[in-house]
Amino acid sequence: MTTAPFDVTPRTRLVFGAGALARLGELARELGGRRALLVTDRGLVNAGHAAKAVAALQPHVEHVGVYDQVRENPTTADVARCLAMAREEKTDLLVGLGGGSSMDTAKGTNFLLTNGGEMKDYWGVGKATRPMLPLIAVPTTAGTGSECQCAALIADELTHQKMACLDPKAAARIALLDPELTVSLPARVTAVTGIDAIAHALETAVTTKRNALSLMYSHEAFKRLTHALPVVLAQPTDLKARGEMLLGAALAGLAIETSMLGAAHSCANPLTAHFNVVHGAAVGLMLPHVVRFNAAGDEATRRAYAELASAPEIACVSEGLENAVEALVARLETLLNLAGIPRSMTEAGADPAQIPALAAEAARQWTANFNPRRLTGDDFVGLFTAAAERRGEGDAA
Repeated sequence: MTTAPFDVTPRTRLVFGAGALARLGELARELGGRRALLVTDRGLVNAGHAAKAVAALQPHVEHVGVYDQVRENPTTADVARCLAMAREEKTDLLVGLGGGSSMDTAKGTNFLLTNGGEMKDYWGVGKATRPMLPLIAVPTTAGTGSECQCAALIADELTHQKMACLDPKAAARIALLDPELTVSLPARVTAVTGIDAIAHALETAVTTKRNALSLMYSHEAFKRLTHALPVVLAQPTDLKARGEMLLGAALAGLAIETSMLGAAHSCANPLTAHFNVVHGAAVGLMLPHVVRFNAAGDEATRRAYAELASAPEIACVSEGLENAVEALVARLETLLNLAGIPRSMTEAGADPAQIPALAAEAARQWTANFNPRRLTGDDFVGLFTAAAERRGEGDAA
């Protein structure tokens, strides 16, 4: 196999371990933070995690402000509200505590606080011209891997169009991974975020931008996630499995940084925007169909899937690429069923009559550019039609 060229600069320091949240204050001080703003949501306030973060920060900084109004799939209006508080608090360090929405809100705030303008000004890659404030990302879900990415995903408040704003300066300086923070997750959140992380590992392993480094992250993430997800669904307090999920999600996030994502995410975003299908569920719904579509394209993609399946010993490449791909899809469908992911558009609450519009929007998504098999509008129609007509049957391990 020819090794693809790449240019990667590690941007985020990883701090992993049970109880690692206690180090938050000392890490903030190392970054020179004096006036920290904790960006989180009401659920984490109620769970007591925000109070623990504040307690860890207070001995080491002069002031801690708390913005606790983060909403799922943050919009430009959410960023504006957080920005107003950051300015009022004279913030010089941001802490994103929560899932991808908290980290996206913190990153979006960082763009505007340091560079001015509006979020649409940063839609794309490398649009910020000034340095940004240090950010510490503290994930409480094992899903998005946003703690290891330089992208802020912010939706336009009026159009609901998701804007991917990527800039190396927006990456967290430190990702603090404490599996104890994920034990209190509701079962449904554990399930959908876990499927999202698995989708990240799977898609990054086959994109046109995959390379030696991203494949290392993708394979290690997939191995950890596929083994650990059934455990945390059955035994939510298993701290070892929670740690494997959290680390797997972060590794998949590192893979995204250089390998990007593919068609499953292109299809998922319109489902979320128009029918409020939870992101992880939307990705999971589309993923088996995208794998089969891609695998039918060329041998290199089939081999990439087969080699990924070999990491957790789902299949062996020597037994044939087609057999390995089918084994991969079967295991994926088993995980989707265990996680309770809707297996049809109707079950997910999406209207199949809207497939032409969904397909047109999916074709415009940025991640479609990196899918290993090029897609036309008709191809996206075919993927959505498959998702509308077919419920998952695969229960085989």
